[in-house]
Amino acid sequence: MTGRREMHRNTLQSVRKTRIAIAIAIGVTLGCVFAIFFPHGLFTSSAPIITRTISKSNAQVNSASCESSERINMLKSEFVEASEKNSELRKEIKELTEKLRLADQRKDNAQKQVLMLGKQQKAGPFGTVKGLRTSPAVIPDESVNPRLAKILEKVALQRELIVALANSNVKDMLEVWFTNIKRVGIPNYLVVALDEEIAKFCESKDVPVYKRDPDEGIDSVARTGGNHAVSGLKFHILREFLQLGYSVLLSDVDIVYLQNPFHYLYRDSDVESMTDGHNNMTAYGYNDVFDEPAMGWARYAHTMRIWVYNSGFFYIRPTIPSIELLDRVASRLSQEPPSWDQAVFNEELFFPSYPGYDGLHAARRTMDFYLFMNSKVLFKTVRKDANLSKLKPVIIHVNYHPDKLPRMKAVVEFYVKGNKDALKPFPDGSS
Repeated sequence: MTGRREMHRNTLQSVRKTRIAIAIAIGVTLGCVFAIFFPHGLFTSSAPIITRTISKSNAQVNSASCESSERINMLKSEFVEASEKNSELRKEIKELTEKLRLADQRKDNAQKQVLMLGKQQKAGPFGTVKGLRTSPAVIPDESVNPRLAKILEKVALQRELIVALANSNVKDMLEVWFTNIKRVGIPNYLVVALDEEIAKFCESKDVPVYKRDPDEGIDSVARTGGNHAVSGLKFHILREFLQLGYSVLLSDVDIVYLQNPFHYLYRDSDVESMTDGHNNMTAYGYNDVFDEPAMGWARYAHTMRIWVYNSGFFYIRPTIPSIELLDRVASRLSQEPPSWDQAVFNEELFFPSYPGYDGLHAARRTMDFYLFMNSKVLFKTVRKDANLSKLKPVIIHVNYHPDKLPRMKAVVEFYVKGNKDALKPFPDGSS
């Protein structure tokens, strides 16, 4: 009995173990099946995941498209705004450039005034105010022409001298010119020889002479040119004298010296010149009334007139305006067609600034036309007047007449040798 119970107990335990094993096996098998066929779990579907992904992608695309369109519109708006700002900036730059130009101009004028005045001053009482007329002299620059600088140290007196240009065409007049300079006792004069013959001639006569270094273009005019060609050349050559710091009394050779001109100069202007005028009005200026009847009440127009300065005899100081004058005249005379040097000289001295043109700011003085006399005054007026013929001019310039040499000799006979009939054979004008 006891043995049967023991056997039955063992059989039940065995069956129980077998069932457990089978249950474990079935569980493992189902787990594998579910793992294979339902990797995302039994209650999760793949379709919604895909849908969400696609929807998300579409939303991103739509969002990007909207953002891109908005960005383009924004860029267009910014471009238009930038263009408008650029236009405004250009306008402002133009205005600023103009203001800067005007400021520079005012600064330049202010600097010139400081140089002239030294310091700012208050205006004095009525009738006592006098503006300064004398420009400051430039700083001498001997590097411009060392050889000429050495000559001028020996020849010039108080840094001023008479200078004449001459070639072989005017040899006889040149001799009358320097003979009378020596007779008067003027030590500070110099001949600029434009060819070798004149250089040797001056050396033989013990006349201070300066032979320029060869300069193609200029020398061809110097050797073969007539009076007008040589007269135009002088503006180019004079520049070196001024740069070296010397005042020059420029003289043509058709001039007779009767007194020392340096005793009669004012030296208060950039340019001090003799005039082609023949009386007070023409020499010093006058109010000329122009009549136009068709204008009725306004038929009379007042104009200011003055006869030209003579470019064959003038005193020029070494100042910036003086050098600018020489540069302007030389530049215009080098152009084609050629101009008359005296006309250009006066235009640059007198024409004011106007739209498109900046006039020369140079001080000028007209010489006494009875002391620095032209040949029109002498032959048309002075020789016929008992009182005026007793005056002794400083110089006489035979500029109005082509028969220069015989008239120069007659002037010497009349004023130096006392021959009162020496001027009578000549007509008032040219025959």
